[in-house]
Amino acid sequence: MMRSKVKTGALSALLIGTLVGTGGFLSAGAASAAIAPGSLTTTTSTSADVDRWVVPQTQQGGDYWTAERMQSAIPGEVLVQDNVAAGMIGAVAAGATSLVAPQQADPDQSPTATQVSPISHIGKIFFTLGGTDYVCSGNSISAANENTVVTAGHCVNEGPGNFASRLIFVPAYENGSAPFGQWNATELYAPTQWSNNGDISYDTGFAIVASPTGTSLSDSVGASGVTFNQSRGLTYTAYGYPAAPPFTGETLQSCYGTASADPYGQSQSQGIPCDMTGGSSGGPWMIGNGSSGLQNSVNSFGYNNIANTMFGPYWGSVIENTYVAASA
Repeated sequence: MMRSKVKTGALSALLIGTLVGTGGFLSAGAASAAIAPGSLTTTTSTSADVDRWVVPQTQQGGDYWTAERMQSAIPGEVLVQDNVAAGMIGAVAAGATSLVAPQQADPDQSPTATQVSPISHIGKIFFTLGGTDYVCSGNSISAANENTVVTAGHCVNEGPGNFASRLIFVPAYENGSAPFGQWNATELYAPTQWSNNGDISYDTGFAIVASPTGTSLSDSVGASGVTFNQSRGLTYTAYGYPAAPPFTGETLQSCYGTASADPYGQSQSQGIPCDMTGGSSGGPWMIGNGSSGLQNSVNSFGYNNIANTMFGPYWGSVIENTYVAASA
């Protein structure tokens, strides 16, 4: 994994309460889990802004994710601390505002898709990078293929470097239960600004998943609508499965608040009031109050000298292009 130099000054970056051994925090520049040198040789570019990786069947989740492996998976935030410290590489391009309406679960196709706690279309993501197992959060989103999940970029790709293997989505996870089963990722997508450069302003990734039952993801659990190039400073409800203390990663948590700009100007990301910790990366930001709004960002990172603030990338034209490529 390429290492980014830490900017000089008083700033010290931390991604959403990264866990280390005894539960302490990693400051910017500290060593993260060992990762093999990155390569995009197995990647096919779908546009100038998007990298796509078709996951070989031998690297799909399959039966790998036992309850024990899920319990021992490390919050994926350790993969991105250097990206936060490196700061902004370029401004995020914005275009015309666009939105895609949500897809409702089909009760005829999925009799089990009823009101559950937690929310049916939000779940946990498990994956492997460099031989280490990690955990993040993710959300089912509206797409033509009806099998698209969105999460943080660092939960699908090292940024820059390899794409993840054995990635699965477990919707409505709670206390070890998986009421809708495990959904293996067959394709992964990331903006090249993330997969090639590790720019934290573009920390968003997408996964195409295969149904364990033959019924599509959106028919089984529903799918949130998405929107891009919206105004800044909106009010959001964020969701995720934080695993670092005081949380356990076993239940869905949420935060609510109005977004504000990165005070250090290191990214084009916005922050909302939130105390979620490691494991919540990739959880959705819904515009407004509650889970029925349009998704407009994901949990990405935090600073260890700004208490209780979660930052998420601004979804502009580049991330929109990545969504379009993944959802087709």
